Amino acid sequence: MGVGSKGACRALLSPLSSPLPLRLWVPGEICGFRIHGAGVPFEAVILDKATGEGLIRAKEPVDCEAHKEHTFTIQAYDCGEGPDGANTKKSHKATVHVRVNDVNEFAPVFVEKLYRVAVTEGKLYDRILRVEAIDGDCSPQYSQICYYEILTPNIPFLIDNDGNIENTEKLQYSGDRLYRFTVTAYDCGKKRASDDAEVEIQVKPTCKPSWQGWNKRIEYTPGAGNLALFPSIHLETCDEPLWNIQATVELQTNHVAKGCDRDNYSEKSLRKLCGAASGEIDLLPVPSPTANWTARLSVHYSQDSSLIYWFNGSQAAQVPVMNGLHAHEGLSDHFTLSVWMKHAVVPSKGRREEETVICSTVQSEDGYSHYSLAVHGCRIAFLYWPLLESARPVKFLWKLEQVCDDEWHHYALNLEFPTVTLYVDGVSYDPALIHDNGLIHPPRQEPSLMIGACWTEEKNKEKIKGNENSTDTVQGDPLLIHHYFHGYLAGFTVRPGSLESREVIECLYACREGLDYSDFDSLGKGMKVHVNPSQSLLTLEGDDVETFNHAIQHVAYMNSLRFATPGVRPLRLTTAVKCFSEESCVSIPDVEGYVVVLQPDAPQILLSGTAHFAHTASDFEAPDGVPLFPNLQITCSISHQVEARKDENWHGTVTDTRMSDEIVHNLDGCEISLVGDDLDPEREYLLLDGAALQQRGLELVNTSAYLTITGVESIAVYEEILRQVSYHINHGAALYERKFHLSCTEMNGRYSSNEFTVEMNVLHNMNRAAHPNHILSSQQFIHRGHHLPPELSGHSLASTHNNPMVPSAATIIIVVCVGFLALMVILGILRIHSLHRRGMGQEVPGAAAGGHTSTGSKDSDMFWDDSALTIIVNPMEVRSNHRGFGLLGCQILPLTTSHLHSPTRAARRGQQKTVREELIRTWRKMMTALTRRHPTPQTAMTWMTDTSLAKVTALTSIRSFKTPIQWIPKNIWLEGGGVLL
Repeated sequence: MGVGSKGACRALLSPLSSPLPLRLWVPGEICGFRIHGAGVPFEAVILDKATGEGLIRAKEPVDCEAHKEHTFTIQAYDCGEGPDGANTKKSHKATVHVRVNDVNEFAPVFVEKLYRVAVTEGKLYDRILRVEAIDGDCSPQYSQICYYEILTPNIPFLIDNDGNIENTEKLQYSGDRLYRFTVTAYDCGKKRASDDAEVEIQVKPTCKPSWQGWNKRIEYTPGAGNLALFPSIHLETCDEPLWNIQATVELQTNHVAKGCDRDNYSEKSLRKLCGAASGEIDLLPVPSPTANWTARLSVHYSQDSSLIYWFNGSQAAQVPVMNGLHAHEGLSDHFTLSVWMKHAVVPSKGRREEETVICSTVQSEDGYSHYSLAVHGCRIAFLYWPLLESARPVKFLWKLEQVCDDEWHHYALNLEFPTVTLYVDGVSYDPALIHDNGLIHPPRQEPSLMIGACWTEEKNKEKIKGNENSTDTVQGDPLLIHHYFHGYLAGFTVRPGSLESREVIECLYACREGLDYSDFDSLGKGMKVHVNPSQSLLTLEGDDVETFNHAIQHVAYMNSLRFATPGVRPLRLTTAVKCFSEESCVSIPDVEGYVVVLQPDAPQILLSGTAHFAHTASDFEAPDGVPLFPNLQITCSISHQVEARKDENWHGTVTDTRMSDEIVHNLDGCEISLVGDDLDPEREYLLLDGAALQQRGLELVNTSAYLTITGVESIAVYEEILRQVSYHINHGAALYERKFHLSCTEMNGRYSSNEFTVEMNVLHNMNRAAHPNHILSSQQFIHRGHHLPPELSGHSLASTHNNPMVPSAATIIIVVCVGFLALMVILGILRIHSLHRRGMGQEVPGAAAGGHTSTGSKDSDMFWDDSALTIIVNPMEVRSNHRGFGLLGCQILPLTTSHLHSPTRAARRGQQKTVREELIRTWRKMMTALTRRHPTPQTAMTWMTDTSLAKVTALTSIRSFKTPIQWIPKNIWLEGGGVLL
């Protein structure tokens, strides 16, 4: 066996016990050696033929890392006989083992250049991570890494000889969040690594298993469809392996009306929209003289203004037989019960008793039948006894959490024996159990109906306290009452003889909001999704965290109402997990948030049309009267915010604008009210065909104070109906004007329109025998060459009967007025001329001294030109009440361009004063003449001036005949060719 150094080219052969090179001794001459073996990197050479000494040497450098040992065989041969070496002899084969000694040729090398790891704060770790280096040498002395070293000083970490790094103190997230340092390695030959390694340790805050990436407040815009509740949520398990995850999302809507967002219409309007048939009977009506069995019950009102009755566990309402309810056909064997109920389990020490909702015995042609609906804990039971005489009772049971969750739910029970179907919030449920109750004692064969309790003939039951619910109306002995109901009931109806369809019940009572899962197609493997019937509870179950995160991100809130009820909907996410290690299993805290349903864009209902018109009295006295709203238009639109598009070249402020979109909508009521006194039924009333409204399912209330139309219908239908409303007055009624207000509502009064006002004037003919003193005012009597005063320009005198003849009474008054006024004006002009002459006579001396005598004389001749003075009397619009008041109008056009000339300013002021006084006297005398005809007039005169036409209009409106004339215009001036007020 030989030993060779790594990289040597030759080796001596020596015995195993000798350190000298291995030599071969063979008697005689030895010519050479042969090495047997493939790929042997050695060769043997002869050193001494005589002695047979040879040498084994390497053909090429040997590598310990390639082969630590080499084994081969060698054989010697002699020189043979003769010169040609014939008959060569060979020795036996000897085995040679060569071991290559290693040298520290290679430096340690790290497996990775950079090591990264994240740790949680506040812990001392035995090992945070392990670094590893390797050496390329072949021998254990040089190939093994003897130790590692951290080169970066002053860091809270240690490294052992195996490369494990640990922290020497607790790391804090509030301190250094990232540590970076350098590590090196040494082999056992103390050779250092050629390249050092970098280590990064990130400090994380204390890991708390929880849901991450969710928002507590979630805003929902009505009409937005489905909205994902947790679009970015993910579950943090703190590296704890899980094998089962179950999460429940709960939406709480109990504060919205009766449990969730439904159509905001009244029950009656909603039945019409859903196509429900009529014929239901209200078992809990509003207390009235004809329905007094609910008078003693406690009453509450819900958010939608519906009536709610509270049963305190000791009260019941017995419906008297005399109300005729039991006379309806089908009440004994096929009918629909419908009721809103809010019930909770009342904690008590004893055993919970059955609570009866309704108990009834009905008489039919075949005999007596009996049924009752009761709750017992979280069970609801319906007991039906087809015939008390022969058949046996059957009880149908349902176990539902809705019965005892203290929330509002709607229950509809369809009976078509032997089939019974229960609908809760529009979702159908089959009975969980049907069994025979043959041992039940049959009730008394006597028609009876009780709500909130049931009767029994057992003597150990207590009688209803005070007998306060009309039990005295029952024939026979007083009944003993038991099984009182404790909870709330509302909207309790029965529909005998027919059943409500499934579609109608779903339309009426199904929730319009709830939870929804929007991506079943991409639901991962092993995931399960369940949504309860009311869509208030959604459950997810799975076994993979990543798949579960993807699934829960698609849980959505939906609300199908266009005008959803705004407000807050609390939201809760509860999670339960199962871990492989029960000892270290994590607990996921609940997530609580809320969905905020924003205020929807309110519909703007606009009423428009002709607001002021007049008709003759004969039109109002016609059988059909005069339509109040002949060209009414109703429009409904929604205004919404639109963000203006910003132009890249615009550097100013970009503002949002509002756009209005017209929508097709419904109305649920309109009201016509009066301004002022109520209608006098003996003289006036509003007309509308009530039969046509009933055919459309609308209700009409027509009183002396208002007219209302209620019921859900389209805007086009309401337009058509309101255009048919007419105002009628009886023949001979002295009525002259009326004002009406019209307003409409939508969504059970939630949205209202503008208040549209219509003013109607009645034009009376003065030759009517009943009222000879009335002044008829019509548009044809106004002089077409003159403009109406501003006070009258807004009136529309729409009369279809033009009368070309002026009434006789009006003619007499006009002639008297014109004649008297003309006389007064002429007397005034003569007086002004007389005063002018006296004034000029006194002023001549002063004028002669000033050199203006001739001019003053010329001006005195041109002071007043009365040739252009005309007085036109116009009968104006009649606006009076039954006492017969009228409107007198006069226009004075007295002036020309040369009407006033005076030599001095003082003289002109005197002349103006004189003219003013004369006009006042003229008007006073004219009004005195009118006072003699009507001894106690109360007048108001309005003066209007048009200086461009040089005219003055004086209007005297005679409003009532109670007091003498008190007001006379004071500020009359002559200026620029006109009389000014």
